[in-house]
Amino acid sequence: MTYVVATAGHVDHGKSTLVRALTGIEPDRWEEERRRGLTIDLGFAWTTLPSGADVAFVDVPGHERFIPNMLAGLGPAPVVLFVVAADEGWSAQSDDHRDALAALGIEHGLLVISRADRATDTRIDDVIASARVELADTGLAEAPVVVVSAPEGRGLDELRTTLDAVLARTPRPPTSGRVRFWIDRAFTRTGAGTVVTGTLAAGAIGVGDTLELVGADGYRAVDVRGLHSEGTALTTAAPVSRVAVNLRGVGVDTLNRGDALVTPGAWHSSAQADIRRVGGVAFDDVPEQLVVHLGSAALSARLRPFDADHARLTFARAVPLSRGDRLVLRNPGQRIVGGGIVLHPDPPELRRRGDSARRATALARMSDADGAAEEVARRGAMRVAELQRLGLVGEGDAAPAGVRVVDDWWVDESSCAAWAERLRRAVVEVHARDPIAAGLSRSGASVMLGLPDGALLPTVVAGAGLVSVDGHLSIPGHVPDLGDAKEAISALERRLTEHPFRAPEADDLSALGLGARELAAAEGTGRILRLPDGVVLLPTAPALAMRTLAALPQPFTTSEARQALGTTRRVVIPLLEHLDRRGWTRRIDAGHREVVR
Repeated sequence: MTYVVATAGHVDHGKSTLVRALTGIEPDRWEEERRRGLTIDLGFAWTTLPSGADVAFVDVPGHERFIPNMLAGLGPAPVVLFVVAADEGWSAQSDDHRDALAALGIEHGLLVISRADRATDTRIDDVIASARVELADTGLAEAPVVVVSAPEGRGLDELRTTLDAVLARTPRPPTSGRVRFWIDRAFTRTGAGTVVTGTLAAGAIGVGDTLELVGADGYRAVDVRGLHSEGTALTTAAPVSRVAVNLRGVGVDTLNRGDALVTPGAWHSSAQADIRRVGGVAFDDVPEQLVVHLGSAALSARLRPFDADHARLTFARAVPLSRGDRLVLRNPGQRIVGGGIVLHPDPPELRRRGDSARRATALARMSDADGAAEEVARRGAMRVAELQRLGLVGEGDAAPAGVRVVDDWWVDESSCAAWAERLRRAVVEVHARDPIAAGLSRSGASVMLGLPDGALLPTVVAGAGLVSVDGHLSIPGHVPDLGDAKEAISALERRLTEHPFRAPEADDLSALGLGARELAAAEGTGRILRLPDGVVLLPTAPALAMRTLAALPQPFTTSEARQALGTTRRVVIPLLEHLDRRGWTRRIDAGHREVVR
């Protein structure tokens, strides 16, 4: 099993020394860091614990000037070693790191009291008690504590064993989930080209995969040329692990910390999000201009408060967002002012007076984790794939109460009922206004209702108790009233009774006052049969034709059928095709048919 653990704690409390003692690897990558004894950027090291678990450490800087770097390392990590020096105790940047892990919702880790060789047992007990108080409102409130002295090797074995136990209790992320890999480093390696590193928190990446790179310039496709983790080449990287990804199709000069590699088509990219406060200063008192930390990204953003606990963030650029994402909010200086959880990564526009107050009420009703029903209700219907992109449902999740599944759509039951009521009312109005009409056209119904997809119409039609005939929706049992066309239809029937296959020409129908509407209504009552190309016959014509065609030598030609029926090519061709469709005749080749016995 592989794990990723980030350090946290005040500057110069021994985080890097501790990582070095546990792994034998120098986490400070820069010469300036080693010369000054001050971690400036993220450091990385790894080791194997007694259980055999592989652990990669992300060592973060503790100085207040490097809080953005600290948050880039802490953000994607699921487990934290919170380090407090025994001789100095809880200090200024301890507050920032505590606030960050509280905002990020990190719930797994342990408290390490370092530099035990510089303090008495009484002093160590006081530091532990103080740290417990400070961490009381975080996920580390009940975290185990280990006292160590890295130079002496004191407590390191206990730390390894305790860390093993903590990691064994952490939930394993799905390897089949969608990938969002936040980049924390980008560089060029001779013979490999562009390489990026980060913490793979969910999903899997394989050599040969095509991913989407999301950055300041939008989306672009990139190919995975190679993978390494802890110095070892891989064909597939699984979570949770530190991974170096060799990319094809992008230059290092176009990459930045905070860019992300994502599963194509699996994430919603947005420049706005509605959030709930999870700690820190009330949103009413937070500066309008903020820096928001998500994963390894630091984003300029504007905050619009709805109330003390709910607000809208507008980012300087679009980022891949999901409901439930945890954010750290920082003022443009260095101080962390609080944290938020994304309730809605694709919020509705605020256009009317009072929209802010109404939005605050809606957000207050939302739970932190579940929002599919609310979003489907707001839109009426949504494709499941879009709900998954927004992080509102997982793959295979069942529809919540009040939501109906229609193919790949989730449909709000109340919206479906409202659509059905409107549709039935519209059809009734059509019948009342125009008794000769066959009903409301299906295409017109979809437009009138504003359905997001015509595939939803059959469900609405069924809910409305309507029937669909020849592209029109009507009340069951409705018979079009021919009105003034009754006499004309009777005259047409008399004419066709005498000569069943002499279909009237268009001019003949016009002279009788029979247009498309009147003919459609007559067909709806079963008085006539309409064939393609404007051919109008009696409904008995196909059966009469079969008697004549059955008496012909088989097979027969179109010309022989025309002569036997005493009609024209204009009539006989659509009539024969009609008989073919009914299965009464069968076409043998381009010129011959036979009666199906």
